[in-house]
Amino acid sequence: MKKILPKALLLTGLALSISTTAFAGSDEKKKAPAVMSGAKAEMLANTCAGCHGFNGVSQGPATPSIAGMSAEYLTEVLKAYKSGDTASTMMGRIAKGYTDEELKQVADVFAKKKFVAAKQESDSAAAKKGKKLHKKYCEKCHSESGSEADDDSGFLSGQWTPYLHATMTDFTSGKREMPKKMKKKVKKLMKKEGEDGMKALMAYYASQQ
Repeated sequence: MKKILPKALLLTGLALSISTTAFAGSDEKKKAPAVMSGAKAEMLANTCAGCHGFNGVSQGPATPSIAGMSAEYLTEVLKAYKSGDTASTMMGRIAKGYTDEELKQVADVFAKKKFVAAKQESDSAAAKKGKKLHKKYCEKCHSESGSEADDDSGFLSGQWTPYLHATMTDFTSGKREMPKKMKKKVKKLMKKEGEDGMKALMAYYASQQ
């Protein structure tokens, strides 16, 4: 039986909906490959390049760079998109075209890539303030200015500002559920600093290049 991936993935030109039996040969007892489509993990990961850029380094400000992130974190995020626990416009539909094992293998591929900070402008005065706010409200969970993959969280440092802004809007609007610790810190930040404080944080992360 052929596995059909979402149309969005087919635009990459990779024929991934290949019958697993085509790789099994005439020997029916031959063990099926771990990746159900028969494709190598790197090939599966290449289907993400259209949005997330070559090697997971995004060139589009509304899309995050995913290179170098924790494999555990990426796997968790992808599964949440697949299940619908995390709201999305496209990722949910794409993730449904993969098995959990394939999602894990895709995450493993990008975890081994090198993160490259987005080249973007930032307000130096706002960034200076944002650095202080990061240390006060965010550092415990997002160490090293939000650049440590070992934190098992997404990168903040060097990430595209429009993407970070859109993500925070989803969180603060309730479209996405915030973890309890994050919710507590964001509430304190917004109460004391307001939108200017959030903008200062974004300027700080944008300045980390």
